[in-house]
This record gives sequence, C-alpha cells and structure tokens, in this order.
Amino acid sequence: MASIACSLRAVVRPAVVRMAPRAAVRTFSTTRMSLVKKYTKDHEWVDLSADRKSATIGISEYAAEQLGDVVYVELPETTGDFVDQGDAIGAVESVKSASDINSPIRCRVAQGNTSLEEKPATINKVPEDDSNGGGWIFKVEVDEEGAKQYDELMDAESYKAFISE
Repeated sequence: MASIACSLRAVVRPAVVRMAPRAAVRTFSTTRMSLVKKYTKDHEWVDLSADRKSATIGISEYAAEQLGDVVYVELPETTGDFVDQGDAIGAVESVKSASDINSPIRCRVAQGNTSLEEKPATINKVPEDDSNGGGWIFKVEVDEEGAKQYDELMDAESYKAFISE
C-alpha cells in the first residue's frame, strides 16, 4: 500500500494559472468608539463614550469573583436627578454577602439593565461586558464634572496593581 506522500507525487501538477492583479481593498473596523475603561477603589468600572456625555457602569470581574454567586441586583432608579460621586445607587446580593453599588462619577441614571432582574447571575459570567447581554448595571448621562471625575479614576493597569496588594 502506498503512502499518501507517494500518491501525491504521482499526481500531475496543473499548469500555473495567472490571475489578474487585484486592486487594493480598504477595510474599516466596526468596533465601538470609546475611551479606556476606568475603575474605582470600590470595584466599579466606568466606560465613558467618546463624546464624554454618556457612560456604562458595572462591577469589576474581581468584585464579581469575591461576591460569589449573585442572586439579586437592585437597579438604580431613573429619577432624572444627578447623583454625586460616591452615593449608593443600587446593590448586589450574593450567597456570600450584599454590597452597595456606589456611583463612580457624578451622573444621571438613564437606564438600568433590567435583564439582571431575571438573570442576576449574568454578572458572574460577564461582569465587564457592556453589550446587550452583558453584566453592566446601568447606563448614565454624564456632565462636565462627571467627565473630570472619570479622568481621575484608575486605568486597567493601576486597578490590577490595586487588587493585587
């Protein structure tokens, strides 16, 4: 019985086909425009939009791991009022403990992630995902003061150093 390599040598090679030159194709990225995700010492993250007028907020992957299995999420109310940095605006409860969600920046709550009411464990699976199926907690409108406070938060590298202490 002949090996595959021997069988291939016996095959007649087709003549080289010349192809017409192709024009250069320009491709574009479809990723969402946003700045760098920033973190607080209370383990919340903020993803500010490129126009610095809206943001998505959630808890960090580290916080989700420390909490354990999340069983309940209290979403913030959309009252239309601005909330100051550090104010408690929601809560996350797990089998281990309960923890307040503090506003990482001055903002006005525009929308809560209502899917977390039905499936709070989404936070454990994808805590830092700000897509429709992700574990983000709320979307906010940001004013100038909130944008300045965002600039003072920790970037991913600083946060990683903070949690490893």
